[in-house]
Amino acid sequence: MPDQQKTISPYGGWASPITADMIAAGSRRFGNIATEGDTVYWVESRPAEKGRNTLMCKMPGAAAEELIPAPHSVGSRVHEYGGAAFVVDDSIVWFSDRGDGGIYRRDSDGIISPVFQADDMRFADIQLDKERNRLIVIGERQGDSAHDVENFLASITLDATPQMIVLREGNDFYASPSLNADSGQLAWLEWQHPDMPWDATELWLADIAADGQLSQPRQIAGGQAESVFQPQWGKNDQLLFSSDRSGWWNLHAYQDGQVENLYELDAEFALPQWVFGMSVYGVESEQSIISAYHQQGVWKLCRVYMSEGRSEVISLPFCFLDQVRVGESKAWFFGATATQPLSLIELDLESLEHEVVRMSSDAVPDPADVALAQPVSFPVGDDEQSHGFFYAPQNARLVGPEDEKPPLIVMGHGGPTAATDASLVLKTQFWTSRGFAVLDVNYRGSTGFGRAYRESLNRRWGLADVEDCVSGALWLAEKGWVDRERLLIRGGSAGGFTVLAALTFYDEFRAGASLYGIGDLEALARDTHKFEAHYLDRLIGPYPEDRQTYLDRSPLYFTDQLSVGAIFIQGDEDVVVPPEQAEKMVEALREKGLPVAYLLLEGEGHGFRQAANISRALEVELDFYRQVLEIHSDEALKGIAVENI
Repeated sequence: MPDQQKTISPYGGWASPITADMIAAGSRRFGNIATEGDTVYWVESRPAEKGRNTLMCKMPGAAAEELIPAPHSVGSRVHEYGGAAFVVDDSIVWFSDRGDGGIYRRDSDGIISPVFQADDMRFADIQLDKERNRLIVIGERQGDSAHDVENFLASITLDATPQMIVLREGNDFYASPSLNADSGQLAWLEWQHPDMPWDATELWLADIAADGQLSQPRQIAGGQAESVFQPQWGKNDQLLFSSDRSGWWNLHAYQDGQVENLYELDAEFALPQWVFGMSVYGVESEQSIISAYHQQGVWKLCRVYMSEGRSEVISLPFCFLDQVRVGESKAWFFGATATQPLSLIELDLESLEHEVVRMSSDAVPDPADVALAQPVSFPVGDDEQSHGFFYAPQNARLVGPEDEKPPLIVMGHGGPTAATDASLVLKTQFWTSRGFAVLDVNYRGSTGFGRAYRESLNRRWGLADVEDCVSGALWLAEKGWVDRERLLIRGGSAGGFTVLAALTFYDEFRAGASLYGIGDLEALARDTHKFEAHYLDRLIGPYPEDRQTYLDRSPLYFTDQLSVGAIFIQGDEDVVVPPEQAEKMVEALREKGLPVAYLLLEGEGHGFRQAANISRALEVELDFYRQVLEIHSDEALKGIAVENI
């Protein structure tokens, strides 16, 4: 519809067909993918079932079916984030139940029976060692506190009296066990505090002795200043993996004591390993790999010819790709376009034709209501650049007045070692279809721009990321794309910290929304779980040696500098960022007489999984913005009481 046929309506108050209930009820979260021949399996989270994870399966020529019914939930809480919670062989599934942490078996006839469970144990990265009738797992033993946790590599026998046998221990973390074709060798990753897996990991290889133990373990790649990702055996007994030893995560191979870069490119053939079982490539043949890679904010799929050191891009419409797996004649991955939500995609490796197997949302908006991402780069720091995606307001029926600029919502992603991309995200369209512009920032420290860019946040978290969000907003205002007087900022987790720091240490935003965000960095360093216990050592400095820096960058201790309001949305079971942090900030704003609202969601952890809570969180955030900016709308919402408004 041409703009002259649209109804003129003030920005921010538009009614939209992209509703919070539609986003919550129709959305599914996808987890790991596994293949067996040309049958594909994947984990699917159901917000309508309070975030329960099930296992789905699609065989050639058949419809998708659910394999694991309630009350089971396929998942793990190792490292708190879990992943790789199932393995399949000959239509038999072994899986970890997120509820009790135990391992179960689903037979091909659908019967589910317990395999192994211990009250203080969790398991992830499950692999089958068929030769020895056992599972190989990453184990985690819980202690009396969040830091009192032991991680190790272990096996669990599958006989009448299953036993867990520790194969490797003593380091802080383990991941990615991978057996070679004849089950004679095992590769895995390990690392130690204060490193995160994108900082420094070690790739180890061992022979498997007659008694099943590991023999002659040796480190073959990785170490300080090198991150290794996704070790996987090729068809010719090469051990493949991604390494950023060149400054970019490129595909490598280890064979006969030598490591070779298979294809050099200034792009990332990896992701920050927040969860187990992440995958960007799969082996097609002895000569070729099907792989996704990330370059300047956009994902592409290619076929890498290993011996030739070259690749061919496979022309597809997707700008985001994840969980690439390869079967006998097909590949599967999760992909999203600018107008199609994240979906499970099946790719025929001969014809290169693809089809959608399963969409993450039953609700696909009218393309006329979808704002398309515009890549932007803008100056920051000392002759540095930051990146992001700008979305202008878009609605099929409504347009803003010619003499009015739209309010802007700046989004900071979590992590902070994560990244945003240009794919369709309904939660972004929720805002743009109501007349808000959005800037989604890949601030310094984001993944996808090489190791140097990722490390540019080291010692500068709470400084560089905040500066990038502020600079991006002001840059857009100077260009005349947004209203300089109506700048907002929102973010979750690490992005929530960026929000609170921007509101505290700058005066550029009218208000913000912190979703399970961090207000007290010292409390985070003291109280968070083991996986992230030393994450801040690189981002800020060692604790407690650099305690003053933690205090200096914590918004909670500088609430006297706050001059604008905020909304806080928090799960009551969050162990990563406990509710106490949000509540202290709320009290500080309340005492200063600034606009403040607080929503505590029952039964939610670090991120929201239940449909009703996802919907409510979106609507109250929108209601808060409209109250603060004094935007009138006839749209019915689940409102929230804003104090001091």
